[in-house]
Amino acid sequence: MSTPTLTPTRPDPSAPGAALTQRRSRPGELAFRVAMQSCLAVAFGVLASLLGWVLIKGWNRLDSRLWTEMPTGLTSRLDTAGVQSALVGTVWIISLVAVICLPIGVLSAIYLEEYANNTRWYNRLLELNIQNLAGVPSIIFGILGLGIIARTLGLGFTVITAAIVLSLLVLPVVIIASREAIRAVPQSIRQASYALGATKWQTVSRQVLPSAVPGIATGSILALSRAIGEAAPLLVLGAVTFITFNPDGLDSAYTALPIQIFTFIARSQSEYTELAAGAIVLLLTIVLAMNSIAIFVRNRFEKRW
Repeated sequence: MSTPTLTPTRPDPSAPGAALTQRRSRPGELAFRVAMQSCLAVAFGVLASLLGWVLIKGWNRLDSRLWTEMPTGLTSRLDTAGVQSALVGTVWIISLVAVICLPIGVLSAIYLEEYANNTRWYNRLLELNIQNLAGVPSIIFGILGLGIIARTLGLGFTVITAAIVLSLLVLPVVIIASREAIRAVPQSIRQASYALGATKWQTVSRQVLPSAVPGIATGSILALSRAIGEAAPLLVLGAVTFITFNPDGLDSAYTALPIQIFTFIARSQSEYTELAAGAIVLLLTIVLAMNSIAIFVRNRFEKRW
């Protein structure tokens, strides 16, 4: 005796209740869609206006002089001035941030995701602090670096101090992004590795980490992109607003592109405004290039599980 097959029935659109529901929901959906599209249009309009103004103002300075010449305080030499010292200082700082932050962030993510026991109080406290630090304003890190790293530890207002503070600033972002990438690796890969006799570390280093590289690289590059545009911590840490030499060591005085842009904008001469606009375009180009690399790495090596 065969059992009857039950097929799902759809509500009849011609029914009075269904028609009333459609009439009630459609105006609300339309209003919500219009509101979201309006907000998006306003945001893109403001962004396009700012980018257009910067490009128009700095168009005459977008040449090799911008990154090959030093800044100058003489009005008569502003036509040939550039931001080489700020650009080199930015490269120094971001390179050190990558060296300090990325290994610590990735290893911390491995410990928290693969080895830590969440039932222990210190692991829960560690996770809570990481989540809270991700939302702390950047100026707080600058004050912390000024009081502890620059003065108490005696490192002074140097390149290494700025790198340590910016590493602390973006470290929670690297840890969270790396944990999400490691967590996305299916458990079946780990179980298969254990079934073949691999140890915990062999499984993590040879199976989990290679599979999580796209997510880890994307999060790390985006974190460095955030660090490269920070100005508030560097102002607190005594970044020199105007220097005409490149840093030559970890204990050198320094400046950075955000600080140099702030200095140019604060001056009233139109030549400084043009130079600041050109430096803004240069900084945006670097940030967009780093974000493009992150997108390429994610799309190139991402695995669909």
